[in-house]
Amino acid sequence: MLASAGTPVLRREQVRALDRRCIEELGMPGILLMEHAALGLADAVQRFAPGRVSIVCGKGNNGGDGFALARLLARAGRPLELLLAFDPHTLAAGDARLNYELACRLGLPMRRLSGGGEADLRACQLLVDAVFGTGLQGRVRAGDLPLLQAMARVARRGVPTLAVDIPSGLDANTGRVLGACVPAQVTVSFAAAKTGFYLREGPVHCGRIEVVDIGIPRAWIEAAAEESSACSG
Repeated sequence: MLASAGTPVLRREQVRALDRRCIEELGMPGILLMEHAALGLADAVQRFAPGRVSIVCGKGNNGGDGFALARLLARAGRPLELLLAFDPHTLAAGDARLNYELACRLGLPMRRLSGGGEADLRACQLLVDAVFGTGLQGRVRAGDLPLLQAMARVARRGVPTLAVDIPSGLDANTGRVLGACVPAQVTVSFAAAKTGFYLREGPVHCGRIEVVDIGIPRAWIEAAAEESSACSG
């Protein structure tokens, strides 16, 4: 599937398959894909809006992208804070944990969100949503709803908000809101746009869509998009 501007549009399963193919066929480690994603994010954030950046991180790879982004922004001299939407002791081994540990060793400003996050977000100047990625399919758990609702209120009162790969709470395939969703002015999507950006509630939550290269060969992405178009047709 192709968006009107010729941007490839893929389902979550297709993007995951391309990630695996890069790792298995090219020997490209997942941490390198994450670093490429963070480089694209950092460029988008620097162009997006001024001010202190508040990066809200979940404990999946979406949060890992947020930690890597913070490291790059800090190196560029951008004021920022990392707000953790999870207990660090529950973070599993993997790429996200590695980037979390790097952020800790570098002494980046970091704290765990309290309650539903309302008080922590009150002084937010630029919000980066790195809570949930494209893997979210079922309804957002009750314990996570207050945070997404608080972030949505921040975004709706006019604070510049950027989504990492997808607005948290949006289904990447269907565009359904899975209980609550953080509306973004800009969504920085990795490798390709996702079908849900253009369906149902997707368009009103994604804002402007920017697609960044994370190292997946362009020919692979275009072939997957053509396959998706053939299936939908």
